Amino acid sequence: MLATTPFFRHSDLEAAAQLVHCRMLPTPQYAWPRLAEVTGCEVWVKHENHTPTGAFKVRGGIVYLDALRRSGERVEGVITATRGNHGQSTAFSAVRAGIPATIYVPRGNAADQNAAMQAFGATVVEFGKDFDEARVECARVAAERQLHCIPPFHRHLVTGVATYAFEFFQAVRDLDTVYVPIGMGSGICGAIGVRDLLGLTTEIVGVVARNAPAMALSFERGQPVPTESALTFADGIATREPLDEALAVIRRGAARIVQLAEGEIAEAMRVYFKTTHQVAEGAGAAALAALIQERGRLSGKKAGVVLSGCNIDASIYRQVLAGKTPMPG
Repeated sequence: MLATTPFFRHSDLEAAAQLVHCRMLPTPQYAWPRLAEVTGCEVWVKHENHTPTGAFKVRGGIVYLDALRRSGERVEGVITATRGNHGQSTAFSAVRAGIPATIYVPRGNAADQNAAMQAFGATVVEFGKDFDEARVECARVAAERQLHCIPPFHRHLVTGVATYAFEFFQAVRDLDTVYVPIGMGSGICGAIGVRDLLGLTTEIVGVVARNAPAMALSFERGQPVPTESALTFADGIATREPLDEALAVIRRGAARIVQLAEGEIAEAMRVYFKTTHQVAEGAGAAALAALIQERGRLSGKKAGVVLSGCNIDASIYRQVLAGKTPMPG
């Protein structure tokens, strides 16, 4: 099967995995029997909540910053925009390389995420009503201050992130379907690319929030369809401006995109805690929520879900465990 992603070759993927594994251990994948009871199928969870930043994004930061270091470019500092996990990834790798990192987040961003980025050594700046407004301002400041701007989607980020799928598919090669949450697209593009490089027939299914449907709408129409808002409490998938490059790969390599109600995401978070005692942020629980929504479709089959992160504010998580659905904001 020909790879549907232009971002990496097999040799690139192996080199990225070796680099990532110098900074962190491979994350585990477990088949939880109580999740099988809930979903009606064998379920393997890829535990990206077990990374040094509590999310899969750290893999991309490791590879991107290493490539930047080797490029010979003179860098006074790096700057990027995020809701948290990409920012933690940037801070984790940049500061360790001796490069100052500035992270733009929207106003009212999760306090725990901001604190984590600062703890890794980054400067956090709040701007705008959402991620996309923060991203525009970040680009302006980067040009003004001549800082290296790390985009939300880039081939080095995708190659680094793809190492989670490389681990997953090598460990469990006979998965019928894998569900992957979609923010800006690195996670699902990485999974599609690895699936194809390994010659597997696994379906890749993207997952978005119904309140942030830009990528689902774009997938259906075959062109980017921005939305006016992305009002989901699942920060990692709260995006409203799809990127052409990511969309092209997703349209060629994904089977479909599932849209979730906010209540479905919250319920999946509760299911994770009840059945596995794992903490999942909203985006981290989205893949399981999609599998639960489609449980009849996967009856008797073997499914994989990516628990992409566990970074959620305690106040919001308390609401979820109390049976409530948090209000986006």
